[in-house]
Amino acid sequence: MRRSYLPGIFAVFIALSLPAYADQSAEEILKAVVKIRAVVPKDARTASTLGTEREGHGVVIDSDGLIVTIGYLIAEAESIEVTGPENKPVGATFVGYDYNTGFGLLRTDRSLGVKPIQPGRSSTLKAGDDILVAGHGGTESVITARVISRKEFAGYWEYLLDDAIFTSPPYINFGGAALINPGGQLLGIGSLFTQVFIPGLGSIPCNVFVPIDLLAPILSDMKSTGRSRKPPRPWLGINSEEAHGRIFVTRVTPGGPAEKGGLQTGDMILKVGGKAVNGLSDFYRKLWDLGNAGVEVPLSILRGIEIREITIRSGDRYEFLVLRPRKI
Repeated sequence: MRRSYLPGIFAVFIALSLPAYADQSAEEILKAVVKIRAVVPKDARTASTLGTEREGHGVVIDSDGLIVTIGYLIAEAESIEVTGPENKPVGATFVGYDYNTGFGLLRTDRSLGVKPIQPGRSSTLKAGDDILVAGHGGTESVITARVISRKEFAGYWEYLLDDAIFTSPPYINFGGAALINPGGQLLGIGSLFTQVFIPGLGSIPCNVFVPIDLLAPILSDMKSTGRSRKPPRPWLGINSEEAHGRIFVTRVTPGGPAEKGGLQTGDMILKVGGKAVNGLSDFYRKLWDLGNAGVEVPLSILRGIEIREITIRSGDRYEFLVLRPRKI
């Protein structure tokens, strides 16, 4: 794994700005970054796309073993193990998954004996800022990186972040990795690898992090019900790609609303509710503006050389997947 600084220099980097956490060394802070291993049944809805064995990282955020991670690691899991600083796996329970942000929560069956990482304010992070990316494994699993952009991110799986954090160089094991400022505070959770175009530099490989500021407003709901209490957005069950502002369907989820409504791989989506779409972000916003999950979605599509009008009754993504939250 690429490292920008030796571990000793990393410790100095953190120690220089730890007034609020003067009782914690860099090593102690990093103990709260844990390894997560989840096993998912073969018949789970996400098994074909995300696999049945998933590994990544998570961050302990309270003294009772509550861990925040990226939700796709634990979605539909039948068993979860967490490995802390002593490298001894302990059982854990799925708590919740928020589709809008991508955050997942789990809780260990017993305490890991580590101090939680305190959340910072990700809204203060801007392009050009230096930052730390950490996975499980202490200082040997840390790199220094730089924020190269703060902007919206549209994912092909009907997902949109208004103000994502893009960092480079990319961290190889990004799933659930911790984005930590020099003060030892948590600013984001690793989601994926991508590329960002920077004028004068071209396409830069980077990671996308979900800003930690998005967790606080939904944390109580996720702990009590496994999800946000906000009405669910309409979901079609498609993967799509953007090319020159055009939206092409690249995958239709088996058994999902789009398949039932007749949408096919290769279709180009022209309009939603009679309004032309221009790019993934615009497509999602026009879709979600129609109402809550269950609303009918009129689409104008181009299939081959023929324009067709179809209507899809949207679904609730939470009802489609098999999630087993435990109230805490």
